[in-house]
Amino acid sequence: MRLLSPRLQCLSKPSVVRQTRCISSRYSNATKRTVATAPSSSSPLLEQLSAGAGARNPLDARAARIQYEEQKAHNLQRMRIAGMGLMLSVGGLVMILYNLDLDSIEQAENKRRGGQQLDASDEANARFQGKEVHVIGAGDGKRIIASGAGEQVELVETGTSSVPHFPRTMYLPSSSASTAATVVPGVVGVAQPNDDANPGNTANEEEYTLVGLGIRTVMWIQVYVVGMYVRTQDITTLQAKLVRHVNPTASALIPSEKEDLKKKLLDPEESRAIWAELLKVPGIKTAFRISPTRSTNFSHLRDGFVSGINNRTGEARALTQGGATEYDSEEFGRSVQDLKAIFKGSNAPKGSVLVLSRDERGALDVLYQPKPDQGGKEMERLGSLLDERVSRLLWFGYLAGAKVSSQGAREGVVNGCMEFVERPVGSVETMVH
Repeated sequence: MRLLSPRLQCLSKPSVVRQTRCISSRYSNATKRTVATAPSSSSPLLEQLSAGAGARNPLDARAARIQYEEQKAHNLQRMRIAGMGLMLSVGGLVMILYNLDLDSIEQAENKRRGGQQLDASDEANARFQGKEVHVIGAGDGKRIIASGAGEQVELVETGTSSVPHFPRTMYLPSSSASTAATVVPGVVGVAQPNDDANPGNTANEEEYTLVGLGIRTVMWIQVYVVGMYVRTQDITTLQAKLVRHVNPTASALIPSEKEDLKKKLLDPEESRAIWAELLKVPGIKTAFRISPTRSTNFSHLRDGFVSGINNRTGEARALTQGGATEYDSEEFGRSVQDLKAIFKGSNAPKGSVLVLSRDERGALDVLYQPKPDQGGKEMERLGSLLDERVSRLLWFGYLAGAKVSSQGAREGVVNGCMEFVERPVGSVETMVH
């Protein structure tokens, strides 16, 4: 086969060489010479040889090896791309199935079929903490009321069918971490979730009013609904501080002043300064109500809280350009470890309620109710922390800084503050009552 290789290479050369030799003959006619130089288009063999002039010789071992390696690399690259596409497809399918909201699909299907839309389209929307839900009116003036056991609760829609409603007002123990008789110095908590050691909250309560709410998402997966509440009797103080931050002599803000305040509350730097002023101690009582949209556990919630604290301490160090901050002490580090110790070893089912309450001294109470819709236990205190810095950074994690835990909740709280400042100071508290 190797002896044939030179012959094949010779045949593969263009035939123009042999034609040139004929053209150089002195006996040839000029007209014929011109015709002879043109390759014959009627010969398929010449066309095939001309086309294959630049191709590798299939009988050359080195050329064959190079061609094999190139083909192998091409196939491996295609296999890698196909494998990556398969992994992305499977991962996307898993994420979609995990985040699939069957309730919304059922509602959409009922609408498509032209079925009658009731006040509550499914069982989750039809009841709130054991009470029947009724919708009164429509449009912007619509009211949602849960009634039962001789009491009524006004509700607010959350935007997700997993946890469809939050209460407009809620009641929390008036005794905070700093005054609770069950708090022992050096001991973080008095009861773990579902533990009978804590009798819960049965009396001596204070009313809190919803400021705003939103949904925390990780990537595009809904994790929980979170809403900020302020003690109703402190609304006037909150109003006054917000209004006087923009106009020290006003009792309410005009539209241009409202827009100025809104931009500041959404700005990373300005928002930190405003909320630091609003959360000064002694001050107002506030709380965050958290309800998971799917079953989770305290470890996941704890990791999110600690991550928010770390982000805020990092921002504080950046502001001091690497200098010392109030969060660099060992005492603060122990307080963060105490916070971690509160959240351990229990699941947080869908629809359960976790409350982070901050009193006028900045002390943190962690309250929990596992199954409010099934006649479960009353809300119980899981633990308390007296270090004001921990609760302040937790609040900053939702309200201030460049990256908050829930942008929807931040915007919801800001919109709620705008409703406060557009009314005269003291009028909102009166309207709640």
